[in-house]
Amino acid sequence: MRFLGRSLTGVFLLALTVGLLALAGSSVWRALEARWAQDPGAVPARERVFAVNVVEVRPETVTPVIEVFGEVQSRRRLELRAAAGGEVIQLSDRFEDGGAVRAGDLLLRIDPFSARSARDVANVDLREAEADLADARRALELARDALAATGEQAVLRERALERQRDLLGRAVGTDAAVETAELAASAARQAVLAARQGLAQAEARIEQAETTVDRRRIALAEAERRLAETEVFAAFDGILNDVSLVEGRLVNANERLGELVDPTALEVAFRVSTAQYARLSGPDGQVAGLPVTVALDVLGLDLTVAGRVTRESAAAGDGQTGRLLYATLDPAPGFRPGDFVSVIVAEPPLDSVAVLPASAVSAAGEALVVGPDDRLEAVPVAILRRQGDTVLVPARGLAGDLAGARVVAERTPLLGAGIRVRVFDPAGSGEQASAARPAASPDEMLELDPDRRARLVAFVEASVAMPAEAKARILDQLAQDRVPAEMVARIESRMGG
Repeated sequence: MRFLGRSLTGVFLLALTVGLLALAGSSVWRALEARWAQDPGAVPARERVFAVNVVEVRPETVTPVIEVFGEVQSRRRLELRAAAGGEVIQLSDRFEDGGAVRAGDLLLRIDPFSARSARDVANVDLREAEADLADARRALELARDALAATGEQAVLRERALERQRDLLGRAVGTDAAVETAELAASAARQAVLAARQGLAQAEARIEQAETTVDRRRIALAEAERRLAETEVFAAFDGILNDVSLVEGRLVNANERLGELVDPTALEVAFRVSTAQYARLSGPDGQVAGLPVTVALDVLGLDLTVAGRVTRESAAAGDGQTGRLLYATLDPAPGFRPGDFVSVIVAEPPLDSVAVLPASAVSAAGEALVVGPDDRLEAVPVAILRRQGDTVLVPARGLAGDLAGARVVAERTPLLGAGIRVRVFDPAGSGEQASAARPAASPDEMLELDPDRRARLVAFVEASVAMPAEAKARILDQLAQDRVPAEMVARIESRMGG
């Protein structure tokens, strides 16, 4: 019992000692905190400075461009149709999809037996009608001769009658002789009348024969036309498309056999918005004559051709907006009807404007300008045009003349008015002002390592959308020691590299 009591007393004293030590430590800590809070020598926080890229506002005269998409069409297209029905007995070797033909080439021939027989029958009928006409003309000559003879006979009868009457007046003749002479004169006059009637009938027969000849000639011309329709010729130089015909097939009249397209008479149809149309139209409201540039994207090798706007659509179209324009293209090898191309139309030049990156202007139309003490100022600007990754703004903005001002090229949520910045590489601002320019110069050449060259060649060879001519040209360039940097960049952008 005595041991247990002493043990409990020791434990109690130990716990009391630990509690007193904890209370003393707590008192010392609160005293230190109070003193630290009253210490006036605390270090102030430093202002954060951001590094930014800037572009310098340089007033210049810029020609804005409108870039839209359009479709290449052919201004000369001809549907090949069978004017006559029958069996196809002959086909040209070039009568196939993609076959190039010349004007006047025979494309196909339909069995001409029935048409030739009808032509021969019409020819025989014409010769028969011409024979009838010749016979009618001879009959007319005979009728005229008969009328002349009866006329002369009537004159003689009239003279005999006058002589008998004269004899009767001198009491030499008789009444019977006078009556006989009168009857003969009357018969002669009747014969003249019958001859005139025969002449009229002969003339009417000639008119009928001539009408028959004209009708038979028309029938012969129709038969010859139907015979000619059994052969189909190329109306102009072109390429055949959508051909669906084989030799020996029976075709019906007016059946579609294919299409002949002139690949040299090309035009592009493209649509612009109403606002773009208003900017393009001149004082007279016409857009005809504006130059355009048409580009067909073929990986690293773009096919470009110049053209000129020739006309515009009469109506906007059902469910469409803006205006549909048509531009005639210069000779454009490599282009085909149906190609989807980009069309660039130049607007009238703008004076005293600056080119800025699109990322330099906020959605509210404000730009951050580096002011005194390298602090940012929010300046409102008016966006005149958007050109790809750049915008055109007036050099004299809403807040005054911006010429020479340094504008932040890339805005971030951390940047705002009043923030102090550190300008990064201000000498390169002029290069950053035109984001629309290609990253690589068209004249820059690269030396490729074998692995990189092999990847590019494999990608080009595997492409199925690239024309064979363009693919051959690109592979030929990739085989050279030095390769255009722009072409390499475009191919790698499509490879995902």
